Amino acid sequence: MTLLTPTDLTGEITWLGCVPVDPENIQSVTVQSVNVGWEGFEGEEHSGLTRPACVRVKKQYARNLEIRNTRQISILSEEEMTEIAARLEIPRIDPQWGGPNMVLRGIPDFTLIPPSSRLIFEGGVSLTVDTENAPCKYPAEQIEAAHPGHGKAFPGKARNKRGVTAWVERIGALTVGQTCVLHIPPQRIYAHA
Repeated sequence: MTLLTPTDLTGEITWLGCVPVDPENIQSVTVQSVNVGWEGFEGEEHSGLTRPACVRVKKQYARNLEIRNTRQISILSEEEMTEIAARLEIPRIDPQWGGPNMVLRGIPDFTLIPPSSRLIFEGGVSLTVDTENAPCKYPAEQIEAAHPGHGKAFPGKARNKRGVTAWVERIGALTVGQTCVLHIPPQRIYAHA
């Protein structure tokens, strides 16, 4: 018996991007379509079956320890980006600034979708949500460069609005304009946390 339930919530890809393999630059490059393999977006900085542990998992692993890559893909919400821009009092946030791979429109409270949810796209690509992507200094630096005096507030203003990270469960191709259906696991509160 499956635990995942399809919802009536759908998202549409409004932007796709790939971060070039370049440790000095986290900005994404806009693309219209991308091949998705078991390692993530082909040719992308964050692709790979494994990755070195980083600040995201510092309470679990020593820095640079090789771990499974559950951060293959970073996904943002168009609606949440608009909300963050309003909080920062700037016209908009360019999706390239934070190094994401995808922007979706249509799924409410996108950053808060449960871990293990699936985004199943027309055409078959399936992405498994790992966890919320916490706001960090890199987009803040890009925002500050474009809008002096506004970027430093980004981590606080983007809390619970920074999207999610995901890994590939089914390969294929993605194109701007494609839609997906959100499938979610049962919602329970762990009483011992």
